[in-house]
Amino acid sequence: MKRVILLFLFVFIQTNVFFAQQIKGQFSALPNQSIKLQGFDNFDTYVIDSTQTDAAGNFTLQFTQQDYGMGLLVPEKNKSFITVLSNEDVKLKGSTTAAPESIKLTEGTQNIAFIDYVSQQPKRDQALSAWSYLQKMYATEDIFSEEKSPKKAITKEIKRIHKSEASFLKDLPEESYVKWYIPTRKLLGSVAQVAQYRTEEIPATREALREMNFADERLYKSGLLKEAIENHIWFIENSSGNLDQVFADLNTSVDIILDQLTEDNEKFNLVASKMFEVLEERSLFTSSEYLSKKLLESDDCGCLNIDLEKRLHKYGKMATGAKAQDITFTEYTYFPEGVSATKMSELKADYYLVVFAAGWCPHCTESLPKIAKMYPEFKEKNVEVILVSLDENAKDFAQFAAPFPFISTTDYQKWDGKAVADYQVFGTPSYFMLDQELTIVKKLKSVDHIKSYIDYKIKE
Repeated sequence: MKRVILLFLFVFIQTNVFFAQQIKGQFSALPNQSIKLQGFDNFDTYVIDSTQTDAAGNFTLQFTQQDYGMGLLVPEKNKSFITVLSNEDVKLKGSTTAAPESIKLTEGTQNIAFIDYVSQQPKRDQALSAWSYLQKMYATEDIFSEEKSPKKAITKEIKRIHKSEASFLKDLPEESYVKWYIPTRKLLGSVAQVAQYRTEEIPATREALREMNFADERLYKSGLLKEAIENHIWFIENSSGNLDQVFADLNTSVDIILDQLTEDNEKFNLVASKMFEVLEERSLFTSSEYLSKKLLESDDCGCLNIDLEKRLHKYGKMATGAKAQDITFTEYTYFPEGVSATKMSELKADYYLVVFAAGWCPHCTESLPKIAKMYPEFKEKNVEVILVSLDENAKDFAQFAAPFPFISTTDYQKWDGKAVADYQVFGTPSYFMLDQELTIVKKLKSVDHIKSYIDYKIKE
């Protein structure tokens, strides 16, 4: 029996060694240094293999089929270098990862193709930007309006550049990882440009983002999963127009993504949790509430893990229309002259604007002075402002909050504070509008949103 087991282990080890791929390389400027090969797993990286370069900077690292996707070569105290991990060996040579232009691939067709694209595409993009600028100029400026030949030449060159990229991608092997990875990476990297400068591409980009398959295992080995969620949400927030349309479009995307994952509980929980987190961080509360409600109401299959379910139940208690917890003012509270209270509900106000912010938060240091400037207008409508600071010490709290004309309180517990937990705060700044009974009437997204809401929804 022992012989059988030993034989099995021998065959298993030999088989895995046989099917292992290698990255052989030389970084001539990095002799006798440790170097790691890292792979991507969901939102994280993990170490696949590690070794030491020799006196000439040579190294060999191995990976197996379970690591296929994108990887990082990470030398000690140096920049990482991205690489494709597929069913082929890789050979490369250069001086250092800090000078990626020095690195040449001599083996590994997918890696060679990826490096070619990464080096060529910025030049195509620069040329397209220049030609597009000229195209608009020749179309709108009177002095060029009759120049037909240049217009045709410009249009022809723009088409040629697009065709050049399309041909490159078409020629990639059909089942290769890079054939999926390169267009996906480009799509996610394009959202800011499209939303701000190429607005005619917004509908097609939105559609392409929604067609991205979150059930595809390749996404989870790519290092792009975080961007796939964050950039999708950011793009809709910044391209859909008014807030009502933003929330409608976000909710549609939420439905599409969750529907893709109903057969995989692990991915379902992973992606749903991240979407919820991003929506909260970006103060897109209408959609985070929609997501929370959808997840809890449709969990007949028991798909939600316990931690996410508990989090959503707690969050549900802070949905619009729910009763918020009173806020007790600690001994560290700053009160305006003539004001004294032990808790928020003792204040004489028709509405309470509760703000969670901190001096270490750049958006907060930009937004809170604006609220302070508008505070007299708010008081005219009997709206009281209460700042709950997430600063961790007296010096930072004083520097941030002392100048403000409204109540500012803290417990120096940052994310572990009672009010932060009671209000299920996941990002700063966060804004809650409560009525006299401490019912949540609105979760607000920005200072402009606050002003608009108070101006048009709250009567004097």
